[in-house]
Amino acid sequence: MSDLPPPPPSGGGFTPPPPPPPPPPSGGGFTPPPPPPPPPPAGGGYTPPPPPSGYVPPAPGGYAPVAAGYAAPRTDGLAIGALITGILAVVCFWICLGLILGPAAAIMGFISRQRIAASGGTVGGGGLALAGMILGIVGFVLTAAEVIWWIFVASATSTSSSP
Repeated sequence: MSDLPPPPPSGGGFTPPPPPPPPPPSGGGFTPPPPPPPPPPAGGGYTPPPPPSGYVPPAPGGYAPVAAGYAAPRTDGLAIGALITGILAVVCFWICLGLILGPAAAIMGFISRQRIAASGGTVGGGGLALAGMILGIVGFVLTAAEVIWWIFVASATSTSSSP
């Protein structure tokens, strides 16, 4: 074989050169890569999705606001009973009902406060029980003072009326 180049093709022998490559875009032809995703929060965890980009209309009027938090603990029935009995003991002391209703209200209030303390916050009404206990004691003291007063008045009138 020879070291000669291959012969030109037949048909005139001229081949045009290939077209030049397209020019690079402005800015030097360098396209930066997209930015990396943000790092996860410290300690890991859930990253919430971004908020929606659409318009969110306001809530329609006329609805009651939603209460936040927990429901209130139920009130102890014995506390309510102590309060009612204590009120009756104070109001009806003049007909001597305080001698019966006063100790009953004080005992019910005392027991109710123990039950509320032992419930761990699931039962409420400690203020009602305390008010019933105090009113029961006040009703009892008022009735006892009234009874002592009437005994004193009766003894004073009986000694002054005899010759």
